[in-house]
Amino acid sequence: MMRLIAPLFALALLAAAPARAGEAEDKAAILNVIATMEQAWNHGDFAGYMAGFWNPGVVFVSGGKIQAGWQGTLDHYVRDYGGSPEKRGNLHFYDMTVDMLAPDAALLISHYHLERPDHPQEGINTRLFRKIDGRWVIAMNHVSSYEAHAAK
Repeated sequence: MMRLIAPLFALALLAAAPARAGEAEDKAAILNVIATMEQAWNHGDFAGYMAGFWNPGVVFVSGGKIQAGWQGTLDHYVRDYGGSPEKRGNLHFYDMTVDMLAPDAALLISHYHLERPDHPQEGINTRLFRKIDGRWVIAMNHVSSYEAHAAK
């Protein structure tokens, strides 16, 4: 009987072991991508913001539409948010959770707030990150947004 219990106990310990080696570093790297993107957006650097997305293969889903490709996504941001700091607004991501799906894949879910004088936005991002050539990038980005109430 003891011969059966010891291996079962060892298996139970392995199952309860901490996350795979490197998982904390991967999560930190993913959160760093988001922080870098936020900073680039707030400085009007759309190309810097887009550095967080897989080029050319990102798929962007928003407003009931699928925008395939890095360049089309950049064009969307420049068209809809470029021109002035007021139009671009100040972007902040928060309540971020990262779930590692595999050593080279992760799911990030977060809220965001885009502060603009006339059209503030609030929403949720669901992002599939892939580790490509040793670098974490967003392979799929889904945005569900709504108009936030302007600060009074």
